[in-house]
Amino acid sequence: MTETEFLAPTVRPEEDELERSLRPRRLDEFVGQERVKEQLAIALEATRTRGEALDHLLLIGPPGLGKTSLAFIVREELGVGLRSAAGPALERKGDVAAILTGLGERDILFIDEIHRLNRSVEEILYPALEDFRLDIIVGQGPAARTLTLDLPPFTLIGATTRTGLLTTPLRDRFGMTFRLEHYEPEELGRIVHRSAQILDVEIAEDAATEISRRSRGTPRIANRILRRVRDVAEVRHEGAITTEIAREALDLMEIDERGLERTDRALLRAVVEKFEGGPVGLSTLAVSLGEEPDTIEDVYEPYLLQLGFLQRTPRGRIVTKRGREHIGAAADGSSARLF
Repeated sequence: MTETEFLAPTVRPEEDELERSLRPRRLDEFVGQERVKEQLAIALEATRTRGEALDHLLLIGPPGLGKTSLAFIVREELGVGLRSAAGPALERKGDVAAILTGLGERDILFIDEIHRLNRSVEEILYPALEDFRLDIIVGQGPAARTLTLDLPPFTLIGATTRTGLLTTPLRDRFGMTFRLEHYEPEELGRIVHRSAQILDVEIAEDAATEISRRSRGTPRIANRILRRVRDVAEVRHEGAITTEIAREALDLMEIDERGLERTDRALLRAVVEKFEGGPVGLSTLAVSLGEEPDTIEDVYEPYLLQLGFLQRTPRGRIVTKRGREHIGAAADGSSARLF
């Protein structure tokens, strides 16, 4: 097995190592997404039996649901090498050519945020994905000629949060497409218990339930909260996580009963208090919060929409009755502070 290579932006080594240690390594360790796991298990078994490269795989879903984990699990299950890259980092055709020519037989190329690939880079992938060949143009003008290199059969695993931004030619070249859904609290509870065992911290059943309830249906958030709760348990208490300690830590992080954080509530209050509940345009709302429009649209709004606290209309954003009730907003637009 070849060593995994990372071309994506680096993060702090200790945080990266801790995050990777909490990831499941085999398919039977992966919690939730049962239908996806069942289909993927069949595809992996068939691939191993035939000794072929796995069909190209597209993973769709919000951040933190396990797309990267599944890519690494496929690598482990097949016993092959993996190269990893972030879509925005692949700026030149030469970047892709270098990666593709370095792949071995049945290896995996994992591209995160594949919807953000440069169009010229994307065009190089078409013949590589379909015919396992790389077309390189040598020279310029009338003297230019095309050099074709044969590539070993490989698997592209693409991960995206915005499938609508994928071009049709690229999307059509994936043999399998799986959409990951948010997790149920019970599933998140199992993930929290597993992560607590890896972190060697004792956690009460009700404490794991409390964390899972406030994790937005997302394993990455559940693990992040667990690490911060562990810090509070070790620094202020005896190390074990009880329900009371979990609630103390969650209150310290300003994560409320529905999983909303300070910025989420600030967004709702801004619409209610400054714009009379809406409608208000995205750019206006972004200026009032001091955030980028893309950040509001991609990071904060999806969960508020999922809860039914916010609505997107042609005229702008509107806070619903349910959203008003959550922040304690009165009919006159005033609101009570939860934190």
